[in-house]
Amino acid sequence: MDLSSATANDVARAIVAALGWNSSADDRKAALAYLESVKAGDVRVLASTSFLLVKKDWSSEVRLHAFKLLQHLVRLRWDELSSEERREFAKVSIDLMNEIASSFEEWALKSQTAALVAEIVRREGVSLWQELIPSLISISNSGPTHAEMVCMMLRWLPEDITVHNEDLEGDRRRLLLRGLTESLPDILPLLYTLLERHFGAAMTEAGRQQIDIAKQHAAAVTATLNAINAYAEWAPLPYLAKYGTLHGCGFLLSSPDFRVHACEFFKLVSSRKRPTDADSDYDSAINSILMILLNVSTDFLNISESSSAVMNDSDFEFAECICESLVSLGSTNLQCITSDNEILSQYLLKMMQYFRHYKLELHHQSLIFWLALIRDLLAKPKTSAGDSSADNLASGSGQADNHKQKILPFVNDEICSVMLDISFQRMLKKEKVNPGNEYSSGALELWSDDFEGRGDFGQYRSRLVELIRLIASFKPVIAVTKVSDRVIMIIKSLLLAPLPSQNLATLESMQLAVDNVVAAIFDGSNDDTGSGSDAQLASCRILEGLLKQLLSLKWTEPELVEVLGHYFEALGPFLKYHPDAVGSVINKLFELLNSLPIVTKQDPSLSKARHTRLHICTSFVRLAKTADTSLLPHMKGIADTVSYLQKEGQLLRGEHNLFGETFLIMASAAGPQQQQEVMTWLLEPLSHQWIQLEWQNAYLSDPAGLIKLCGDTKFMWSLFHTVTFFEKALKRSGVRKSGVNNNNSNASSIPHPLASHLPWMLPPLLKLLRAIHSLWSPPVTQILPGEIKSAMAMSEFERTGLLGESNPKMAKGGITFADGIPAHMKDGNTEPNETDIRNWLKGIRESGYNVLGLSTTVGESFFRCTDVEAVDLALMENINSMEFRHLRQLVHSVIAPLVKNCPSGLWDIWLKRLLYPLLVYSHQALRCSWSALLEEGRAKVPDLCGILGGPYLKVEVMEEKLLRVLTREICALLSLLGSPGLNSGLHSEQLPTDSDVLSSSVIGFLLKNKDIAVPLLHLCLDAFTWTDVESTNKITTFCGAIVLLAISTNNIELRQFVCKDLFSAIIQSLALESNAVTSANLVGLCCEIFVSFYKQDPAPRQILLSLPCIGPQDLLAFEEALGKTSSPREQKQLMKSLLLVGTANQLKALAVKKGVNLITNVVARPRSTLPASDSRTDDGGAIGLAAIM
Repeated sequence: MDLSSATANDVARAIVAALGWNSSADDRKAALAYLESVKAGDVRVLASTSFLLVKKDWSSEVRLHAFKLLQHLVRLRWDELSSEERREFAKVSIDLMNEIASSFEEWALKSQTAALVAEIVRREGVSLWQELIPSLISISNSGPTHAEMVCMMLRWLPEDITVHNEDLEGDRRRLLLRGLTESLPDILPLLYTLLERHFGAAMTEAGRQQIDIAKQHAAAVTATLNAINAYAEWAPLPYLAKYGTLHGCGFLLSSPDFRVHACEFFKLVSSRKRPTDADSDYDSAINSILMILLNVSTDFLNISESSSAVMNDSDFEFAECICESLVSLGSTNLQCITSDNEILSQYLLKMMQYFRHYKLELHHQSLIFWLALIRDLLAKPKTSAGDSSADNLASGSGQADNHKQKILPFVNDEICSVMLDISFQRMLKKEKVNPGNEYSSGALELWSDDFEGRGDFGQYRSRLVELIRLIASFKPVIAVTKVSDRVIMIIKSLLLAPLPSQNLATLESMQLAVDNVVAAIFDGSNDDTGSGSDAQLASCRILEGLLKQLLSLKWTEPELVEVLGHYFEALGPFLKYHPDAVGSVINKLFELLNSLPIVTKQDPSLSKARHTRLHICTSFVRLAKTADTSLLPHMKGIADTVSYLQKEGQLLRGEHNLFGETFLIMASAAGPQQQQEVMTWLLEPLSHQWIQLEWQNAYLSDPAGLIKLCGDTKFMWSLFHTVTFFEKALKRSGVRKSGVNNNNSNASSIPHPLASHLPWMLPPLLKLLRAIHSLWSPPVTQILPGEIKSAMAMSEFERTGLLGESNPKMAKGGITFADGIPAHMKDGNTEPNETDIRNWLKGIRESGYNVLGLSTTVGESFFRCTDVEAVDLALMENINSMEFRHLRQLVHSVIAPLVKNCPSGLWDIWLKRLLYPLLVYSHQALRCSWSALLEEGRAKVPDLCGILGGPYLKVEVMEEKLLRVLTREICALLSLLGSPGLNSGLHSEQLPTDSDVLSSSVIGFLLKNKDIAVPLLHLCLDAFTWTDVESTNKITTFCGAIVLLAISTNNIELRQFVCKDLFSAIIQSLALESNAVTSANLVGLCCEIFVSFYKQDPAPRQILLSLPCIGPQDLLAFEEALGKTSSPREQKQLMKSLLLVGTANQLKALAVKKGVNLITNVVARPRSTLPASDSRTDDGGAIGLAAIM
């Protein structure tokens, strides 16, 4: 396989030119073309040239590229060589490995040589591998560098086989894996020998101060451990124990230089799941692993817990790895651990020591274990008959798994108490703790924002909270005692503090613990008789003491009052079982509310008091939810107090609304009759002002009136609170949450509580919404004052959200405006300004839309009693001026619920009236914006008032976001129109008649009306050209219903649309790479159209024949193949193949390129961190570690 030096020189010069930074573009292009011609030319010339260029005579960059050429040959052109040539190629490669090891070459060259040999073994298979083993063993005995290279090859070969590589699937992969398995009796002893030999030599040479030689041996040890770790993923555990691998790696855990690599081995073997056919040898190996890890843990914990210990970061990183291994072992092989009580006791003791450890990472690893263990123990909690244990809800579980029964005695009161104590202390972030607070964390390392790579504190704390909740279910009395004692202790310390509010963080954190302990104990799952279990009764007695302490507090500072209110909320489930205490809690909450000043002016110094008053009112709402019927006897007393406070001017409108919501919740628990009465009692006072024509005529008759309304802030916000209360009333009044209205179901005999109120609630609201919508119409916008014009623009808060930048966290439940003030706090006692007007417009729109949408769920009363013309005027009169963000809200909150719930008998009145203007404008606006985006790169949405100024790029991003969000909402509406619930006639087993379809299918009804059908179908077709996969996915559902309708009816025009326009549009949509995710659905729709209609209509065949690479014979063969199978899956696959072939793989959604497999694990990074492109052939770069050398 000789080649002239002139050819080698030409290739070398081309490599230098191709890789040289100072080469001209033309030179680089010519060089790459020449190299490609060499790669594609005679395979023997390629081999001989490459072998010449890997010699020491050439530069490193030439040699590395030559290795790449050799690997390319092995991967892609190996079969072009004869059997003898392949054997010779393998022999030369082995010799080359020996040669490079002898020359002490740089690491990159060694890695590429080993990778080449591994690639050859992959391609050639078992027979070559068996022949190579003696040679590899011989080479490894030649010195540390030779041993290192052999271990590198041994590492990469199994690691690459055990991942799914496309070119190793099937028999060849299984044969090679079997060959490796059969070779384990040779490989594992070799690795143990090399480990022992070179570790000893490294220590000896280091003692002699022969540092360079010691480094060579150390590199051999590291390479050996890396190879062992590759086998640790799949080699049978008994083999790893039998041939010394466990012992060798366990020994190296005591070596500071190699313990990290050795610990990686234990992480891998500990995470392997126990096989179903595990025998005693397997259990013995697991026990050996466990004892090694326990012994190492004992050494570390003894040192770290001693007062004189000096530990560094590497020590803790190592301990974290050991702890992680123990956690994995417990999750995958707990059965082995539970077989011996002494070992189980040691194991749980070590996991508890890690849990108590002051280092956060060690504690966190152990937290994961305890969380999983206790969750498993409580997976099916059962209490045996007659068991009156108040401390253990899971005791006496005769049907529990055997290993669970063995664990239960060890998870005792003491362990649970310790876990609770540590969890309570760790509920705080470091930044929240006052240094002088003795009840914070002691010496524990708390979570800090300075930590990197640990995720979010909220995620960590949620694990702590779940553990607390599980322990409370497992040991309820222990949990409630511990949490109650700690809270009382913290309160006593605060009472002695000169400034209690400065040490409040610890008490705040414990509220979450109380919340979860109480919820776990009083969740109702253990209450079969209604009187409560023994554990609940015992817990009640303890919580009485805590409640007594809380009631005795005389705090008046807003910060302290707010925390106290949260504690009363947390005790809500307890109050359900202890109704005698409800009255005192209610009185205390009113006492707290009255202790805070009522703020009627926007004074920043009093903003905390305003917020706290709201929180106290919200506490009533939350108690009504959790205490259930226990509050009912106190309803009249609460109502009287609220009336008194309102009469005395001591209750703001937003606060009054919260009490109204409380009454709604209580009434829903009292039954339908009382709910009706409460609803009337709450709404009647509102109706007096709401239905008056004076304010409607003054403010809503023309634009000038609405301008005046924006100046009357008190009345403006009064209207807002009325609308938001309507919204709450609808949400709290038993609204059905079914997805789609079933028109054939019998209506409930009990009228909806709000059905009789809708006739007076909705007309003024529709007028108000119509007036607000008119502000965006050009004639009105021109005459508006500057303040209102500015208020119509997006807030900075909304723009930040569109750009995907961080936003302050929104308050849960209810509206929080852009100025950070909750809607309940808007009382109109401030001068009007741009922000206030913007907030009011936003709030009225959101709540008003929700009121209309929720009203459609009340039943037919909405559709029969509401004036459709008034709805049409309010919503559609100015739709052509509506911004995309507002149109999305309208569709989502009003139109979609209306479509879901409209009775089929009223489709002609409602859907026809409202959908026509919506579809016409939506289609026109979306089409224009998408055309601008795809052709000019900018969406140009018509939100002229919504985006004022700002950086050009940010405006583009916001516009595109608005466009995509609206597109998805409109397509979701079409998907709803095509849903089975609204098209029952299309989904029956027997094909219906045309009349059946039109009467029971909303799509059939809409397409019968050509005014609606035209924009609807055009919108459908255009949506397939827009590069938004979510929208395409939604529109596919609608198109599926269209196809079913065409199948179910004899409508010729519809069939022509499906066979020609829709079929063509779907195929064209597959040319968009963005549709790759939903390509299966699109191909399925294509297949359904073709199979259903190709015999009736020529259009599908003509469209397929128009594809560039399909001829009549191809189509005939496709039709014959379709006729031979009735499997939809096989038919879809046939259609996909035909489309790929017919378009020469130009349909990007289908032609997913599959990269050529490389040995990607020659890099030091974990496999999961590699970008997808790393697994593909990239002729512009090096392979593996050579790419970063």
